[in-house]
Amino acid sequence: MSRFESAKAMYAEYGVDVDAALKTLATVKISMHCWQGDDVVGFEGGGALSGGIATTGNYPGRARTPDELFADIDQAFRLIPGKHKLNLHAIYAIADPMPERDKLEPRHFAKWVDYAKSRGLGLDFNPTFFSHPKAADNLTLSSPDAAIRRYWIDHAKASRRIAEYFGRELGLLSLSNVWVQDGYKNIPADRLAPRRRLMESLDEVFAEKLDKNCVADAVESKVFGLGLEAYTVGSHEFYLGYAATRGVLPLLDVGHYHPTEVISDKIPSLLLFFDKIPLHVSRPVRWDSDHVVILDDELREIAKEIVRTNALQRVMIGLDFFDASINRVAAWVIGMRNMQKALLYALLMPHERLATLQDEDNFSEILALQEELKLCPLGDVWDRFCEMNETPVRASWLDEVKRYEREVLAKRG
Repeated sequence: MSRFESAKAMYAEYGVDVDAALKTLATVKISMHCWQGDDVVGFEGGGALSGGIATTGNYPGRARTPDELFADIDQAFRLIPGKHKLNLHAIYAIADPMPERDKLEPRHFAKWVDYAKSRGLGLDFNPTFFSHPKAADNLTLSSPDAAIRRYWIDHAKASRRIAEYFGRELGLLSLSNVWVQDGYKNIPADRLAPRRRLMESLDEVFAEKLDKNCVADAVESKVFGLGLEAYTVGSHEFYLGYAATRGVLPLLDVGHYHPTEVISDKIPSLLLFFDKIPLHVSRPVRWDSDHVVILDDELREIAKEIVRTNALQRVMIGLDFFDASINRVAAWVIGMRNMQKALLYALLMPHERLATLQDEDNFSEILALQEELKLCPLGDVWDRFCEMNETPVRASWLDEVKRYEREVLAKRG
């Protein structure tokens, strides 16, 4: 008996259909963030990253051009099972000359659409409110300066149209997500007015009716950022209230809450009130540090909540980390494969049986089964999934990354 057949038999003892789990996992598209490949630099030719976020490290081989970024993404996807999506920021427009952000149009992303079409990918989109002279004081949509607000409102409007273009051209729903860093380093004298301005700006942004079959709108909260420690305009309470009353989606970012909060517990609550829930999955280390996703307890809990609520088609999973201290292609592969491993782990659990035990108040058996399942041979099932998708098994993918580093990345200046 092969290791896979032995694993199937072991899971069957718990009432788990391994073949069904593999078939389901193959349908899940994860949105891989393009900005891991170049440290959130983009193609505008701008300076250092700003806006309450930071990238650390100087590992050699950063992508500097669209073609280099395309090549690196291709290399990563060759090592990741399945067909997925790409998540873009507005600073990744490909144009000469580069337009101002409030003047961006779908044509400035035509090369991304061609790239995605040729590889069977979908595209998601984010307006970029940071790393720009008009965001120097970390106030954009909530700025007291009407001209500043107008610039960023127009940028957000343009970004929604670009996302709609992606959805129409590629036949896959495109997520258009708004995150602004707006806030203050010191305790503000007025907490209400900035939030009122943000609300009014967003109302104007979302006033244009777009094709809901092509684009889904989301807003993303954050607890604080670097240099914005005292007050964040777009708090969780603000955006949850806004989403609930405006018909947009509340995006949950793993690192955007208090260090003791987890988003896994928020998912089932929000699924009661929203058709879809978008996620940005990263790994916060004491704060929103955006470390590469590992197969830790919270990642497994996120996956379990998605699977046991039958929400794989309702939760839009995207990754969001940027680590410049390690090989950037390896970071993508590690993060994406770990997200898939977590989902497989969740798919290989007897959720109905466990839920019945909960209703029977039998928490002794729940705890016993949960602990025994941790030692079931997940790795053997994962290996089969990789083989089915013609991607490397176990750590053998690292050899290909090392080869790519020697032959491609090391030759970049």
